[in-house]
Amino acid sequence: MDLSKVKDDRKLEICRWYYKGGWACLPFLWTVNFVWFYRDAFKRPPFEEQKQIKRYVIYSGIGALVWSIALLTWVIIFQKYRTEWGDIGDELTFLIPSGSL
Repeated sequence: MDLSKVKDDRKLEICRWYYKGGWACLPFLWTVNFVWFYRDAFKRPPFEEQKQIKRYVIYSGIGALVWSIALLTWVIIFQKYRTEWGDIGDELTFLIPSGSL
């Protein structure tokens, strides 16, 4: 999407939709929102909608960071303790590695 061709009020609307969409367990939208609108929120000269866009960009960045940390934590814990969890670990595993430890 080329945001340079979009008017500021429409940018605010799009930014708001991506922020709200992230709350539907879609943290990728928060990441996209942060990347796409960072320049408008922090690098451009002041304009009317900038304050609201800045708020959505900051919250989107924080949300994406929290989701990333939570996902990374889960992956590390799962990889480390899957075999100790027995049947539950096996049921949560899509592909069970062959071999023995």
